[in-house]
Amino acid sequence: MSEETVPQQGGTGQPKGLLQQMEELMAALNADLSALDADLQAAGDPERGLVEEGRAG
Repeated sequence: MSEETVPQQGGTGQPKGLLQQMEELMAALNADLSALDADLQAAGDPERGLVEEGRAG
């Protein structure tokens, strides 16, 4: 988890810009959320089905 909390520097020794850090964090967050969503769907979460049915009706 230390990799996530400590910003890493580029290979040139220059610190990353704030925008680049934010883009990398957002990409990591999206990947984590996608994995969580896949896990929930694979587990057959009953509440998820009820929410989706409620939206459809």
